[in-house]
Amino acid sequence: MKMRIAFADHVFTATLYDSPPARDLWSMLPLELEIDNYANNEKIAYLPRKLTEEGSGSFSNEAPGDLCYYAPWGNLAFFYAGYRYSAGLIRLGRLDGGVEPLLTRGQFPLRIERLS
Repeated sequence: MKMRIAFADHVFTATLYDSPPARDLWSMLPLELEIDNYANNEKIAYLPRKLTEEGSGSFSNEAPGDLCYYAPWGNLAFFYAGYRYSAGLIRLGRLDGGVEPLLTRGQFPLRIERLS
């Protein structure tokens, strides 16, 4: 499941893993959201509804480029710098290519749509 993500002047892709929460996000596409900075290591965007948490659990090997869902707040988290797993964080997939688009500071309209 590959998604096209666009905000500001940036267009990039991400690949979702085959998991219940990722498939739930896929079922919601296309989405028009707002993306903003958070915690100096991620950009976040709030979804219109919560995703299923079925099959989620702790994970390791956290890395920049991870696309996650933070269940307590109901937001996507696009990590562009190091981070650590915390309870409620569900990894949905990975950005394809580098994290450079996420380094653009500010709040922007965000569009996420299906590619394949």
